[in-house]
Amino acid sequence: MSVILLIEDDPAISETLSEYLKTEGYTVRTAPGQKEGLRLFQESEPDCVLLDISLADGNGFSVCSAIRGMSETPVIFLTASADEACTVAGFEIGADDYISKPFRPRELSARIRNVLRRHSSAPKLLHCQNITLDPSKALVTKNGQEIFLSALEYRLLLLFLSNPGQLISRDRIADELWTISGEFIGDNTLNVYMKRLRDKIEDNPQTPRIIRTVRGLGYKASES
Repeated sequence: MSVILLIEDDPAISETLSEYLKTEGYTVRTAPGQKEGLRLFQESEPDCVLLDISLADGNGFSVCSAIRGMSETPVIFLTASADEACTVAGFEIGADDYISKPFRPRELSARIRNVLRRHSSAPKLLHCQNITLDPSKALVTKNGQEIFLSALEYRLLLLFLSNPGQLISRDRIADELWTISGEFIGDNTLNVYMKRLRDKIEDNPQTPRIIRTVRGLGYKASES
């Protein structure tokens, strides 16, 4: 059952929407403003956020920006404004959809289903400390800045970030790299690739914290 977080400062709208969405099979959490909305977001880990732009203690743009700093959870703006500039601003800060009041409940329900479907089919971002990997774009960033990896380095990092905290043996790594390179990957070659990757992603490659060596067994990526 999907969880919807509704951040709306009009009690009548909040109650009406909550009741309707519950009949549609959703679990609904509600908040009247920015502070409570962000608190509930961190606590409830919703599948979708319905967010009014005008809030008593802030505005929806600030809330959306804060959510985007934590998560890729879909955000749909609810607003009485049909102003094009507001619409563009909402999309630029990461909104997934935008619906103007008044709206038909069935239309809103359809939009929620659409963003949930898109979100569930999209590859999830992979994070490890200050490194983020976006599989849909083959994009790797460090502290928000893009870093450039070779195809083998990227495949190696993807293997580790897809299996946080798990021991990855050298044999398994060699098999993964051989699949993409078409050439046999020996121990010395693997050492070279590991060094190159660490030089790019670690703050201090001499004492790696993102991908650590488990002596005699292989490597393990940090879980956070």
